[in-house]
Amino acid sequence: MPIEQLCKVVEMTPLNDSTYWMTLEVGKMVEEQGLRAGQFLHVACGEGLLLRRPISVACVVPDEPENTAALIFEVKGEGTRWLAQRKVGDQVNVLGPLGNGFTVEDGGRYLLVGGGIGVPPLLGYAEAFHENTVAVLGFRSADRVILADRYQEACKEVYLCTDDGSLGRHGFVDAQVKGILEQDKSFTAILACGPKPMLKNVAKVAAEYGVPCQVSMEERMACGVGACLGCAIQMADGTMKHVCKDGPVFDAKEVDWNV
Repeated sequence: MPIEQLCKVVEMTPLNDSTYWMTLEVGKMVEEQGLRAGQFLHVACGEGLLLRRPISVACVVPDEPENTAALIFEVKGEGTRWLAQRKVGDQVNVLGPLGNGFTVEDGGRYLLVGGGIGVPPLLGYAEAFHENTVAVLGFRSADRVILADRYQEACKEVYLCTDDGSLGRHGFVDAQVKGILEQDKSFTAILACGPKPMLKNVAKVAAEYGVPCQVSMEERMACGVGACLGCAIQMADGTMKHVCKDGPVFDAKEVDWNV
């Protein structure tokens, strides 16, 4: 059951000129409500803005006396610009935990595939499964790369891809995923987060090689609790599901990729 609470900012670090790492004290949200990476918190961003902003959780720590959650976000408009101006000690109004995270099992091997601001929600899984993870991270260019060092510390292997070829492999992540699966299909699952075209392509490669795939969908949200249709997406069986309540993580086979 999501709760509304004021959370204190205990860390605010810029990762590049438009992306920020913000750590919040979230009471007992981790211990008592199971907050985990891949879920999101709905953050109120200033008194003049009606709609909250959904920010994915990158990683959590059940600290004492307060649990902490790291949120990584990109400044895209007035709301996230306001959020980026918060300082350590400030409080923000948060509703959560919301949505679901990825389904994982002890001892599993996971191929983590992130694109852009879809890279942060996978970080908690990299740091939980360590040598049992391989990561493929895609960005527009070298100057947009974030969290590469954290993934390199945690994962067995990390592959970087950039759209313009300025760092790592030149091209999109699905080509790198295909190359990995050609050599090793023994992953428990692919966990993917990023823009919908990227997810569609990764899901296609996963199906081709028979590897289960979970995708975290990005959609604009309004209420965040499934009461409106702002984030509804069509599923392969013709039904509609809410990204905020039923997701954001879905089995890739459930999603209608042709709409």
